[in-house]
Amino acid sequence: MLTKRIIPCLDIKDGRTVKGVNFVQLRDAGDPVELAKIYSDEGADELVFLDITATVDKRKTLAELVTKVAKAINIPFTVGGGISTVEDVKILLGAGADKISINSAAVKNPKLIDEMAAEFGSQCIVVAIDTRNVDGIDFVHTHGGRKPTLLKTQAWAKEVNERGAGEILLTSMDHDGTKSGFANEITAELSSMLSIPVIASGGAGTMPHFKDVFTFGKADAALAASIFHFKEIPVPQLKQYLQDEGIPTRL
Repeated sequence: MLTKRIIPCLDIKDGRTVKGVNFVQLRDAGDPVELAKIYSDEGADELVFLDITATVDKRKTLAELVTKVAKAINIPFTVGGGISTVEDVKILLGAGADKISINSAAVKNPKLIDEMAAEFGSQCIVVAIDTRNVDGIDFVHTHGGRKPTLLKTQAWAKEVNERGAGEILLTSMDHDGTKSGFANEITAELSSMLSIPVIASGGAGTMPHFKDVFTFGKADAALAASIFHFKEIPVPQLKQYLQDEGIPTRL
């Protein structure tokens, strides 16, 4: 059985790590380079770095900061935010990213997924899906969750899979920052339906929430931010707990 991955997420705004609730009410959570090094040293499996206002501000992810983070860590590193061309990907991979995450640009131009997968390999391409349940239907949102679309989450995930993405980062906007648990139902639905790994994001508050998303949610990896940034759950303790509960992790 494959080990389950624990992935801290650095949401970056103006060069600082921030965290909010339901994608708003952002508060400062520290220096991204320092946090990245701590997570790498503590045994996190990967790190995700999202420049959360890059698409909204129509500017590119901070390649310089990416380089600093990459030099401080020795674990796989995914970067997202404002990436819309093959050239953007080249710059970020050159700056030290191992994978890139695209969201709004992929919704706007789905062929971008095919192009990026062909150029860099599927293993480099993560498609982030921000989903919100509206009257019982899951819809994709873009631009840091600000813009609702008419795309149904399940149909979009299937298309992303077929177009050559290597992974899906699924964030439930309804659960984000609430610490009430992951959106296990839709996570399980996508995990069962797709041939690529699903990273669950949004809602982590306790160690049992991680156990639930790996068992009921069938996720391949779980991503969280505030519980790690504010030292509520240390990564080593979480991984030991999961191991004790029969969920394989890399200790």
